[in-house]
Amino acid sequence: MNKERLAAFTDAVLAIIMTVLVLELEKPKVVSWAGLWDIRTSFFAYAVSFFWLGFMWADNHRAFHKIKKVSNATVTWTLIMLFFASFFPYSTSLVAANFDNSTAQVFYGIDIILVSLSNIGISYSLDKVNKYKFKMLFDMSAELVIADLAIKAIGLILALVVFPPAVMYSIFVASAMLVIVDLIESKKKRQET
Repeated sequence: MNKERLAAFTDAVLAIIMTVLVLELEKPKVVSWAGLWDIRTSFFAYAVSFFWLGFMWADNHRAFHKIKKVSNATVTWTLIMLFFASFFPYSTSLVAANFDNSTAQVFYGIDIILVSLSNIGISYSLDKVNKYKFKMLFDMSAELVIADLAIKAIGLILALVVFPPAVMYSIFVASAMLVIVDLIESKKKRQET
């Protein structure tokens, strides 16, 4: 399989998943500002999921410009990643409707972590076939990936023992960290050229 076909397939599936996310948004009982405020956790869960998937897609897109070929392992890891990503509309609606429920939050967090681990598999398979120096999750350093996973793991632990929404907040914090690091590195690259 060529890289363009795999990238197009991944783009299409992620676009569908992101579209279904909005269809799963809870409707207010009364259409008013107060009614919209009552479902703020649904909007927050939607926003975290949408942007997390969007940033992941953007990183994948940038990486696919740099690679020359994909392997069967890359295709397999991509299918695994898309399988777990396809749970996002369900896990997001579950956590949005049950924001203070540790089971819903942990289910959502496990889904996020499984997608992240699948992306590590994709990155490793791309490295093997393209002979690049291994960088987890495409252009991210191993330290950054470990920090990302650690923040999510801390959120899972906190959700299980004391504060269920910790998962959603940890994913928000981890995503913000990755975006800030990406912006800083992009600015450095622009200044170097």
